[in-house]
Formats: sequence, structure tokens, C-alpha cells
Amino acid sequence: MAHTPNLLEISPSLFQLRIAGEHAHALNSFILVEDSGVSLIDTGWPDSATLIESAVNALGRTRNDVTRIILTHFHEDHAGSAAAITEWGDIQVIAGAPEASAIRGNEPGPLAQLTPAEITIHAQPTVPPAGPACRVDLTVVDGSVINIAGGAHVLLTPGHTQGSIALHLPALDTVLTGDTVAEFGGEVILGVFNVNRAETRRSANRIAATGASIAGFGHGEAVLHAASARIAAATDPFAEEPATAVILG
Repeated sequence: MAHTPNLLEISPSLFQLRIAGEHAHALNSFILVEDSGVSLIDTGWPDSATLIESAVNALGRTRNDVTRIILTHFHEDHAGSAAAITEWGDIQVIAGAPEASAIRGNEPGPLAQLTPAEITIHAQPTVPPAGPACRVDLTVVDGSVINIAGGAHVLLTPGHTQGSIALHLPALDTVLTGDTVAEFGGEVILGVFNVNRAETRRSANRIAATGASIAGFGHGEAVLHAASARIAAATDPFAEEPATAVILG
């Protein structure tokens, strides 16, 4: 994996970091840089820590400035490097309450139920795709507020996993969706590989209801204008019929 950071500032002090690799479509982590410290939202694959450190350095900070990791869900492409990064210092790990057990490695998370179209791009999993076990210091629920960016409002967004969360950052007019929603080929689409597709759609509608203008996705390019309207109109190209092969993760 290349270690040159591909960073995009999507709103003030909030940066999208592209996690390079061919195993997932346009995988992202997010880095929030504040005077009080650096927060990471999702940590990529289990080998992504070096890249994330390079990105933090490129933003004028060091790994000693990282104070917080927020995990949108337990999958290895999002929680994969969390355990390694906690070794950098005194770092708090935050996750949705229903995800904590899987992230800690105490029990497996649920399996996604793929549609026929999704099976053309990824085999039906038989083992939940968890990353290395990582402690969770704080569990959050729907409506919790995390003390970053003037207050990050937690939305419980079940569907992709049982305890997926999104973060609404009103002061930045931004929402970070995790894998509930994605961008693919210039379109905003419903996230793929879900435990419950109908719940994923309902969760996408909740995210749209924030009214945020900017959205950062677990996979795909950020939307920097009219994001909520585009999320509300998200298509579902992988609902049933086979589709062009690409791994979305």
C-alpha cells in the first residue's frame, strides 16, 4: 500500500483521506484537526496506520496529537487499524453501543445478506469481516453528542450493520455517513452489503433529514454541495439485478 496521503479538505479542519488499495471502492478515513487534538473517524484496513500517520503529519500534527478514534462500524476496512493506532498514546475509542462487542472481539458481528447483483461483485460472506480486536472506551447511542467540531451529533443508522452510526456536524454543515450511503460513478447510492436493506434505506433518509450541505462517505467522493438532497434521492443500483463488477466494500 502506498503511504503518500491523498487528502481533501471537505469542510474547515475536516479532511477526507483516501485509503488506497484495490480491495474496496474508494475507501475513506476522515481526520478532524482542532487545537484540542486530532480526531480520526474510521481507520481503514489493518495496515493503514502508517498512511494515517503520514496524513496527520502532512496536516502539521503528529501521532501524539491524536486523542480520539470514532468508528462508524466494526468492519475491517473501517476499524482495521484502530487497535494499532491506540498504541500511539492516550487515545479514546468511541463506537455505537451495538457495535462495541464485535469491535472488542467478544462476539462476531452479523453477516450481510447480499442481493444477486451484489454477489456478482463480492461472494456472500460466511464470516463477519471484523478487524483486529480493539478496546472501546465510550459507547454512544442515537442522540449522543461528541465534543468535537462544536458538537458531533450521533445518528444510529442500522441496516449496513446493526449498530452503524453517522455523525452530523452542524457547525461544519457536514454529515459523515459511514457505509449507509456511498458515492459511485458520480452518483449517490444506497450503501451495499447490508444486514437489512430496508433499514439501510430508512437510515439514509434520517441522514438526509439533517439538511447538511456536505457529506463524506465511507466509500466514494465527498459531496460538497446539496448533499442532503442527493442522499434523499440516492439510487439503489445493486438492489436486485447483476451489475458491473466493482468492489464497493
